[in-house]
Amino acid sequence: MKIKVDQHNCIGAGNCAQLAPKVFSQREEDGVVILLDETPGDSEAEDVAKAVKICPAQAISVSEG
Repeated sequence: MKIKVDQHNCIGAGNCAQLAPKVFSQREEDGVVILLDETPGDSEAEDVAKAVKICPAQAISVSEG
């Protein structure tokens, strides 16, 4: 799994950081997503999938590899 985030589309909702705090964080000044782990292990897959699904700005994408 390889994760990409589009910080320009992110609206700082913070759902991703709450669901998968080992993978996502937020910039303190504006709440925009910070990708902590571009290739997390399988243990994070379910939470990352949920984060992708509920991101209101569709700023997170996942690909294989």
